[in-house]
Amino acid sequence: MSGSLYLPQPPTITNQSPRDYIIDPRENIIIHCEAKGNPHPSFSWTRNGTHFDIDEDSNVNMRPHSGTLVVDISREKAEHYEGLYQCTARNKHGTAVSNNIFVRQSRSPLWSKEKIKPIVVQEGVSLVLPCRPPVGLPPPIIFWMDNNFQRLPQSSRVSQSLNGDLYFSNVLREDSRNDYICYARFPHTQTIQQKQPITVKVINLDALNDTMAAFYNDTDLFKDPLEERKPAFLIPSGPSSSKMVLRGQVLEMECIADGLPTPEISWTKVSRDFPAKRTSFLHYQKTLRIVNVSESDAGDYRCTARNRLGSVHHTIHVSVKAAPYWLSGPPRNLVLAPGENGVLTCRASGTPKPTITWAMNGIPIENSPKDLSRKVEDDTIIFTDVQTGSSAVYQCNVSNDYGYLLANAFVNVLSESPRVLTPANKVYQVVKNHQALMDCASFGSPMPRITWFKESRSSTLDGDPYILHDNGTLEIHVAQGRHSGKYTCVAQNFLGNYENHIYLEVKEPTRILKQPEYKVVQRGRSVVFECKVKHDPSLTPIMTWLKDDGELPDDERFIVDLDSLTITDVTENDVGVYTCIMNTTLDHDSASAELTVVEATPTPAVVYEKPDPPTDLELTDQKKRSVQLTWTPGDEHYSPIHKFLIQYEDSLHHRGHWHNLTEVPGTKTTAHLKLSPYVHYTFRVLAVNAVGFSHPSSSSRIYKTEPAAPDENPTGVKGFGTQHDNLVISWKPLSDLQSNGPGLHYRVMWRQQGVDSEWTTVTVANNSQFVVSGTPTFVPYEIKVQAVNDHGDGPEPAIAHGYSGEDLPLAAPRNVQAMVRNSTLAEVHWDPVLPKHTRGHLKGYKVYYRREYSIHKHNPHHVEEQILTFSGNHSHGMLPGLHPFSRYSFNVRAYNGKGEGPPSLTQHFETPEGVPGAPTSLIVTNPNLDSLTLEWSPPHDRNGHITGYTLKYQPVNNSNEVGPVEELALLANETSVTLFNLKYSTRYKFYLNAKTVRGAGPAISQEVVPIINEALISQLDVDVGTGTRAVASRQVDIATQGWFIGLMCAIALLILILLIICFIQRNKGGKYPVKEKEDAHTDPEFQPMKEDDCTFGEYSDNEDHKPLKGSRTPSNGTVKRDDSDDSLVDYGEGGDGQFNEDGSFIGQYSGKTASRDTGEGHESSEAPSPINAMNSLNSFV
Repeated sequence: MSGSLYLPQPPTITNQSPRDYIIDPRENIIIHCEAKGNPHPSFSWTRNGTHFDIDEDSNVNMRPHSGTLVVDISREKAEHYEGLYQCTARNKHGTAVSNNIFVRQSRSPLWSKEKIKPIVVQEGVSLVLPCRPPVGLPPPIIFWMDNNFQRLPQSSRVSQSLNGDLYFSNVLREDSRNDYICYARFPHTQTIQQKQPITVKVINLDALNDTMAAFYNDTDLFKDPLEERKPAFLIPSGPSSSKMVLRGQVLEMECIADGLPTPEISWTKVSRDFPAKRTSFLHYQKTLRIVNVSESDAGDYRCTARNRLGSVHHTIHVSVKAAPYWLSGPPRNLVLAPGENGVLTCRASGTPKPTITWAMNGIPIENSPKDLSRKVEDDTIIFTDVQTGSSAVYQCNVSNDYGYLLANAFVNVLSESPRVLTPANKVYQVVKNHQALMDCASFGSPMPRITWFKESRSSTLDGDPYILHDNGTLEIHVAQGRHSGKYTCVAQNFLGNYENHIYLEVKEPTRILKQPEYKVVQRGRSVVFECKVKHDPSLTPIMTWLKDDGELPDDERFIVDLDSLTITDVTENDVGVYTCIMNTTLDHDSASAELTVVEATPTPAVVYEKPDPPTDLELTDQKKRSVQLTWTPGDEHYSPIHKFLIQYEDSLHHRGHWHNLTEVPGTKTTAHLKLSPYVHYTFRVLAVNAVGFSHPSSSSRIYKTEPAAPDENPTGVKGFGTQHDNLVISWKPLSDLQSNGPGLHYRVMWRQQGVDSEWTTVTVANNSQFVVSGTPTFVPYEIKVQAVNDHGDGPEPAIAHGYSGEDLPLAAPRNVQAMVRNSTLAEVHWDPVLPKHTRGHLKGYKVYYRREYSIHKHNPHHVEEQILTFSGNHSHGMLPGLHPFSRYSFNVRAYNGKGEGPPSLTQHFETPEGVPGAPTSLIVTNPNLDSLTLEWSPPHDRNGHITGYTLKYQPVNNSNEVGPVEELALLANETSVTLFNLKYSTRYKFYLNAKTVRGAGPAISQEVVPIINEALISQLDVDVGTGTRAVASRQVDIATQGWFIGLMCAIALLILILLIICFIQRNKGGKYPVKEKEDAHTDPEFQPMKEDDCTFGEYSDNEDHKPLKGSRTPSNGTVKRDDSDDSLVDYGEGGDGQFNEDGSFIGQYSGKTASRDTGEGHESSEAPSPINAMNSLNSFV
């Protein structure tokens, strides 16, 4: 019914909240109930089955002219208003009721605190990681991620089940990790809860078996976990299970299997196929999903897990139940006149079969007043001979164990005179020989009878060629011109009648009189398809050309005119079928023709030249805004003219300057030129062919157009501010050609949007902007700029929008806080500044932050403040690259085009501990034959509380092969350690790193290598973290030094004297004690002797990580620069000098020595040691 009709009507519920209504406890509760009726209905509510007195609860309000409740939860918790609500809408004609609305607040509880022990499993076995999220409303969405918020990869081997648990069909060593984290996202409140991380360690027992086999006669103590096995279902259990699903819902079944290799899952339905369009397989075939379930989906489903060792099956029996559903829609409203009959039908189905109950105006029908005109028969109410005053709203309730349907349908007994709803004087247009339909929609009670008349109303229109439909529509099957005219429809019942007039116009059809013809054309020539059309003069035609039923190529060679298509310079690609289509608002016609392209006929060689200029320019059909220009083409010179270019000169404004006006195809010699007012035109024409442009033609005579008011207004109108209290209005001025007359100026108008109703106007000449001063800061304005000249005003200008000038933001962001994500990353949150305080276009926010001090040292850091900018209307941002274990201060500022606003209150946060840096130094002191002392300094960047140090060291032989690693755990307060039982003559490499609760930091390394540096001791430089050495020593060849040659001569002389003495003593038969071999064995390479203890210095090589022979720790632990490049190893090999039992010396300067004891390392050769010889001599004498 039309909204303009005022008719009595019982209430109808038009909008209500859902039956299961989950609310956000942080927001006010809004329970919707809207209804229409005449008179407008009043509303009341029940809560949990009893009347809900809204006036007694100050927190509850009902919206005006509505039944919608708004509950303010600022003073009362939302859970206080949970319950079952029902809305009633009533007026004097009946009562309608809403569904029962079950209001519950959403819940996103925290995960219960639990300590999850690490899970240790053998490689190859199956594993289930339980999620068990907290019970929420609505249920949460489950997903698994790692510490970096990255989703854990899933596959046919690893997948998440429907209940959220993570299943491994078999585990691999790569599954070992300590951050299996189950997350629960509660969609209603958009919150995410996190379970404690689960640590999984996958072990491989092969190595352990190999070790233990030596002790237990090669018998494996542990069964090989990687032994392949056939599938077995992890879920569901047993050979079969059952599942019930409701009609229309989603059926999801899953099968997850254990096995090695990983089983593949497949699904079948016993004796039937899957519904193809509603079935999908998810989670690597482990989940079968069927949407919009119907009764036909009931039956047995079988999932099969299979690998190469076998298969296993599980059968799921699915039963489908159904909550009530409509068979033919809910009952429909009845509008009856007194004495009429009617039927309300409430036809529904369900499984199990639902029961149907009726109510009238919200009261069970058996308790309602008796009405002899009403009879209830199960799902139907029959009304007979209804009377005025028996209007009511009937409720049909259909229910079973799985749900209910509630529908309102009114019976409105009315006595109304007829009214026609079709708009008066409506015009219908049809094409001749087509169908014509004229509507006469009406209303009345009882239903009015419709009759039609034409023109003089001499007789009703009934019978050929007219057809009258039941809804009042009049049809003319084949309309002719004589059927055009005025028609009248009359709606009549016993209370009166109503007339309405409409008009029918029968138009001539659109026809193509001359169709395009088949064309054969030589390549490079032009072709023209003609398409002349006849159409009704009152209709506007639109011509469209197609090539092979598609759009024409985007090529300037295709020229479309009003009744033709021209193709110039034809190529083989132009072959095809061309169709012209003529469309009007009522009909269309089309015709096609084919184009064939052939090779051009060979002709004698010709010389192609530019065309001659056109001649005989003539102006005809002269009007105020147009003129027709004709010309005679010049000689083409064997190259067809493609187009003509028409230029003009404006002798009034731009004398001597020629401008391009338009182009026309080379097949035309006439152009209809559109002109502008107030211009003195002179025209000329240039011809164009493949060679180029012709010379310009002679100029035409001058054609002067009369001045006129401007046709257009300036474009690019903008409003902006350069100061906080001004508005700059700018525009792109009109050109002389656009001015249309003398005295051009601009009428500039503005008003504050939403505040001023009147426009402020100024006139501006010879300028393209105007500054409005004294404006409020950053408020919207409406702006118009109109062109005006001496002959009138331009058209009404469009309204542009702009803002006055910006000023710095007034307010700082509030509720600024920081959430520390890890030791180097924090997330800052704030409440955005309100628009009214922004005072400009908000460009973003800037976070100023500064590291105040390290928590370990508590001494302030004089670090410059850093700034991070977040463009746009953000409310949070990340601060990366922070120092661990530090205290930071920060504030947040909004900024606009003018600059930054005030800072927020300074907040602080502390970053947690991180891994420490490398120790500052590591030096070797107090070296002895089998021991040494390491001293170090704590890391410069501790990044937390140092919990200890880890020292690792290992020997390195001459082949750069490293020995076993020894490891020591040291206390946090230790800065030195002494190592005993070291192998002499063996080079060691040491690695030291510090630890915090977050783990170990990078290591500093040290190794000992001998260097002779002009009797000084040199020690290795250290590269922190990587162990790389960088030795800056100046080495020289000592073999060429004079002092060294003299020393060698002196040593040789001493040895000779010693041999002579021994020989003499031996001849005397005396026995002499032999001094014990020196504790500090000489290294394989000759080493310099210290002056104080006869030990040897250290050689430093500047080659990174290259083990050197015979390194030994210096006794004083200092590093000295060496000016020598060589050691005595360059001068020969030999063993230690020794004495026989009789005291004779048996060492040789350049002889070979016996192998060292195998317990002291690899074999090596040694140079003869004059130092040992001297020690022996000292002990002898």
